Amino acid sequence: MGPVSTTELASLTTLRLGGPARRLVEATTAEAVVAAVRAADAAGEPLLVLGGGSNVVVDDAGWPGAVVHVATTGMRTEHRPDGTVLLTVEAGEDWDGVVAATVAEGLGGLECLSGIPGRTGATPVQNVGAYGVEIADLLVDVDLYDRRADAVREHVPAADLGLGYRTSTLKGRDDAVVLRVRFGLPGDGASAPIRYPELAAALGVEPGERVPAAAARDAVLALRRGKGMVLDAEDRDTWSAGSFFTNPIVDPERAPEGAPRWPAGERVKLPAAWLIQHAGFARGHAGPGGRVALSGKHVLALTHRGGGSAEDLLVLAREVRDAVRATFGVDLVPEPVLVGCRL
Repeated sequence: MGPVSTTELASLTTLRLGGPARRLVEATTAEAVVAAVRAADAAGEPLLVLGGGSNVVVDDAGWPGAVVHVATTGMRTEHRPDGTVLLTVEAGEDWDGVVAATVAEGLGGLECLSGIPGRTGATPVQNVGAYGVEIADLLVDVDLYDRRADAVREHVPAADLGLGYRTSTLKGRDDAVVLRVRFGLPGDGASAPIRYPELAAALGVEPGERVPAAAARDAVLALRRGKGMVLDAEDRDTWSAGSFFTNPIVDPERAPEGAPRWPAGERVKLPAAWLIQHAGFARGHAGPGGRVALSGKHVLALTHRGGGSAEDLLVLAREVRDAVRATFGVDLVPEPVLVGCRL
């Protein structure tokens, strides 16, 4: 099984929280990822597959088995006869780097997903989305390692992944490991239609219009920076897992009076930030000892201010969740994956 490691998982997460890994494997090729997972399975070790660490809360006790850190790289574009472009990306590629590269190449489609931390392999798991665009809009297929079958499954269609609001059939399970991802891009330099009102206002266009992809990327990054959602080691407001709670979807009659809402089929989606603010929380609200706090820029991000623990963060998360439930009767669900801990 290799030597015992004292690697603190805090060093591999954007929250900078989490205890030691018993054993850490840095996998730089898809083949190495598969080999490392097979080795852990053969040894009967608990397995944690970790990418950019941007959407996880790792327990203070750490992980009692093998951690496979996916650090694979590589991306390529294929121009198809219909004018669209097939983009293939290895799972370990930095996501914002991928977006930046496509925009620089004159390709639109991904620009509204700029500034999101993490690795590309995690994007279909979470069905990552922002500013009116989500991975489901662009995903073609994925290659997976199926642990149960001990086999690599290539070109698993997006339609088979159960993509929904910040979820998929891959989320919350450990028997399928994403190795690479393919996206279909329009093939021109224009952005996806600007659907999000805040972004449309920042760009000075009407919702539904398209703009140069580079302009949309710049606007998205500016908006995210204003909310502390672009990683910056010097800015503790970015020591977070991004939005900690998903926007709840409820029956219309359960929506609080005065709350903004958006259609979600026969139900409505409520902004979690509005619920948190109106349950009595202000930006910067401190948790235990001030070691954790709501972001000073956006109440939906729970941040680590330094010297804290995962349990400190969970105490703050429970305080927020319980207050929203007591005030509005609405349950907030955490967006990050909780590793070895519970809310």
